[in-house]
This record gives sequence, C-alpha cells and structure tokens, in this order.
Amino acid sequence: MYSEDDLLSISALQHLMFCERRCALVHIEHVWQENIFTAEGKNVHDKVHSADSESRNDLRIVRSLRLVSYKLGLSGVADVVEFHKSETGIMLGGAKGYWKVFPVEYKRGILKHETSFDVQLCAQAICLEEMLKCSVEDGAIYYGTSRRRQDVKFTPGLRGMTKDAALKLHELFNSRITPKAEYGKKCKNCSLFEVCLPEITGTEKDIEHYLSKAKIVQVEESDETAS
Repeated sequence: MYSEDDLLSISALQHLMFCERRCALVHIEHVWQENIFTAEGKNVHDKVHSADSESRNDLRIVRSLRLVSYKLGLSGVADVVEFHKSETGIMLGGAKGYWKVFPVEYKRGILKHETSFDVQLCAQAICLEEMLKCSVEDGAIYYGTSRRRQDVKFTPGLRGMTKDAALKLHELFNSRITPKAEYGKKCKNCSLFEVCLPEITGTEKDIEHYLSKAKIVQVEESDETAS
C-alpha cells in the first residue's frame, strides 16, 4: 500500500505507455509544449468538466469525480462516471435499487484503439473499485471528433498491464532519470518533439550519425561560400 505522499497522477500512465521519455519530461522535469493535438484534447476535457452532473430514471452521470487507489499509488479525476440501474451493483444515496459503475474517458480525435488509453481507463476502474468496494467490469473511451464510444473490458490481462505500468511509473519517479529517446513514427506528432530531439538523444550511434550529417552540411555550405 502507498501513502498519500506517494500518489502519482493517473494521466501519467497514458504518457508512460506512449513513451517513457515523454512521461519523464512532462511529470518529472515539468516540460510541456502545446500543439494542435494537445490544445484540442484540453478543450474536450474542459467542456466535459464544466458540464453539470445529470440524473435520469435509469442513469446517473457524475463529472470530475476525484479518484484514488492506495494499492496502485495513483490519484486523479475521472471525466465521467456513469451509474446504470442494474439488478446488482452498489447502492446510491437518494436512489432506489442497485447501480452498475461505468467510467468514461474523453479523448480528442476519431475512434481508434490505443492501449495507453485502455490502461488509463482501467486504472480509473481500479480506483473506483477500491473506493466504492465494488466490481467494475467495463467502461468506455469517448472520441470527440467522431462522437463515438469504444467499449473497454477490464480483463485480467488489461488489469495486469495496468498494475505493471503503475509499478513502472513509481520506479521511474523514484529514479528521477529521464530515459533516452526511442525515435519512431509517433515522435512526429508529439508536442515535445522539439524539446525531446529524439533523433539525437537516443543511442550513441544516433548521435554520431547526427554529428556526421551536421559536418557534411557544414562542408557543403563552406564549399558554396568559397565558390
């Protein structure tokens, strides 16, 4: 069990699954830069969090619910937690019967599968289970551009992946070491591309290749100047 002082952000799990270096830059070095993708994502979350909670006959919707798990050492805020009227589940104050707990995470973009999003949502589910003493079997990722949901089942495999990610996150924070970059296609869309410099902050071979290219450019520029 972790203490209050040990708690890390649930959202850091998404960064960790996407790129450990990005996670360290954002959450350890506190480096951040906006691009169109991060700005759109922030706008989506702001709209969700500013909306009021809702209550219908068979549905209760709670927004910006504070979450915590001392087993995982994580805390955060759920975009939306839905409570669906069911034959089994938990009891809610002021409501009759039983209710099924269903977390929903909001993302920008179109419907797609992202393991990092699944892990982030699963961590929210584990927090809810610990807080409400219940079982949370599934949830959903809502994509703002396509206005569609992708259902997520909290399988044993996903739960294991989430617990491993939480442990790795604590190890990263305890080490206070920012990992080297692993350059790939996803780097181009990262808002920290210009800060991270993945083409030259990876392996020694990458650095030597970059320096070699830089020398060639310098030689070519010198030849052009001389002519």
